[in-house]
Amino acid sequence: MCGCRTSVPSIKQDSVNQPAPASTKKDPLAAAGMPKGVPIAKQLTSIQALRKGSDLEKAFATAALVYNNYADPKGKLSKAETKSLLQSQFWHVIQGQENKPKYQEIISFLDEDSENKIDFEDFMFLLVSLTLMSDLLQEIKNVTTPK
Repeated sequence: MCGCRTSVPSIKQDSVNQPAPASTKKDPLAAAGMPKGVPIAKQLTSIQALRKGSDLEKAFATAALVYNNYADPKGKLSKAETKSLLQSQFWHVIQGQENKPKYQEIISFLDEDSENKIDFEDFMFLLVSLTLMSDLLQEIKNVTTPK
């Protein structure tokens, strides 16, 4: 994908034999002691270790919380769920990338019909890869900070 550690085709494959019955599926927020629909900002403030955390630590915690809010009880996302999450929560990064071959490769992989699921580590690789190819990254690099 980006030359980091993995590429789209080599994302770990985890077959799921059967979906869990609806009665055994748990809301990830409820499982973490959070009622459904609690904003990410409120979830972040409930994590004691992050009260004095850096911006970078809070950024990664935010990514983990967003992922966990979408993941199934085993902490996995289907490819379709992953694509939906990226399109709804990562839109400003992927916007305008549709004609780039690497972007098309990632989306093709997510469009494949299979029962393979994506774990958090692979999801983070997708985020990093999409960010590295994005036009938004150049815009971020051009931001000047007052001294």
